[in-house]
Amino acid sequence: MKKRIITKNRFLVGFMVVTVVLALVRLIFPEVAQDRVEDSNSDSARQEVQQEEQQQAKTAIQSSARTGEEGTGRFFDGKHPILSVPSCRDEFCDSQQVQIVAANEVGVMPVQNRDEAEEQKAGQLVYVGCNPYYYVAKLSASIPYLVPKAAILLQDIGRNMFDSLQVKHIPLHKIIVTSLMRTKDDVAKLQTHNKNATENSCHLYGTTFDISYTKFITVRDPRGEKRRQVRDDTLKFVLSEVLRDLRNQNRCYVKYEVKQACFHITTR
Repeated sequence: MKKRIITKNRFLVGFMVVTVVLALVRLIFPEVAQDRVEDSNSDSARQEVQQEEQQQAKTAIQSSARTGEEGTGRFFDGKHPILSVPSCRDEFCDSQQVQIVAANEVGVMPVQNRDEAEEQKAGQLVYVGCNPYYYVAKLSASIPYLVPKAAILLQDIGRNMFDSLQVKHIPLHKIIVTSLMRTKDDVAKLQTHNKNATENSCHLYGTTFDISYTKFITVRDPRGEKRRQVRDDTLKFVLSEVLRDLRNQNRCYVKYEVKQACFHITTR
């Protein structure tokens, strides 16, 4: 039998015939190649998505690291920063004229002396003594009574102070109340040596109290370690934040008293 030799011309003719046949098959049956094209596109899309996710994760990590290094976030080192207020004089400037209106609206009728205050106490006034959130200093020109709304406000100030100190990682300190309700006799006596004491004082209505911003009581654990020292002005800054928030909630009026070194507060 004679062997057939594949010449160059025959190879080219055969190659062209096969190419034409495959082209016709693809034109007639396009689905033959579609799955492979889609699989290729799908693989390419998945790779792009993975690359994008990796880039986003890398960017997030770098951003987090920068925030931790620069301390630009609202929270740093797991605690809230101390912001205070720009100026206590400007922030807490509610005058006597403003506070007396609120005192008349929610307060009791002024009493002449302490005996009358005792008679009026039932149902209208509540006793205000030292509690876990604040300390009442020895009262020389006022009596330990407030209307219930003012007593609740004072309690909230002390409790909010505790909360704020805790989130700022500052040892707990109690606020000190230096003045509460006054009788007419108390006001008259106070006027002899205090020029800021007015005859129609807001303190007469049981709606008003004073909180020192230069002295605080350290809360100590008798069985624990001694608390670290905290500057009074640091505690003043924290207290000013607490009062600003309550004032912005329309809970109270606040006057920054310079000579008496206190916040003069009237409930609303």
